[in-house]
Amino acid sequence: MLSAAVVCRVRWPNQRELSRKIVHIGTGPVIPLAWWLGIPSDWAIPMAILITIVILINHRWRLLAAIEDVNRHSYGTVAYALTITLLLIFFWPENAAAVCSGVLVMAFGDGLAGLIGRKVRSPNWLIWGQRKSIAGTLTMAVITLIILFTLSLLIDASFHPLRIFAVTGLAVGLEQLSRWGIDNLTVPMGVAVAWSWMTAI
Repeated sequence: MLSAAVVCRVRWPNQRELSRKIVHIGTGPVIPLAWWLGIPSDWAIPMAILITIVILINHRWRLLAAIEDVNRHSYGTVAYALTITLLLIFFWPENAAAVCSGVLVMAFGDGLAGLIGRKVRSPNWLIWGQRKSIAGTLTMAVITLIILFTLSLLIDASFHPLRIFAVTGLAVGLEQLSRWGIDNLTVPMGVAVAWSWMTAI
């Protein structure tokens, strides 16, 4: 994942966001893999804390520019790592599906929305100085729906489909407020908490 990001940075030096999104998206499948392998919290949480510290150091000193050197001020990578750590502390492994819902929506929904929103021309707007578009927002919504429906089928959850649409709406709304990369914190946390509520009722 990091190697791919570095290669992209060398191959397309002007596409700073691309290498960062590769890491962003590539992180997502790690959580379902850990769930499938049955990684205990005694291993998962310390590892997540260590990775968060490493990313914080990298954010401060830009030791690996491929995941931090973007043309805007953002704490997104730090927030992303911190959020995964918090989700593991709060939900792992008893409610691993909640962790997966939050992380996968952030990884694939937000990650692909960022890439597609920049490449596909569509009506756009500014919120807190961050540009959002119809293409990116629709991508976020569709990917989120796919992830939530797939997870609900995997765990055989029995709840009204309208709840999935409600959580999707929450995710899309939180993603709109992305200044300084705070959506990397609010989206996965919001989705995971909403998933827990959705499956508990």
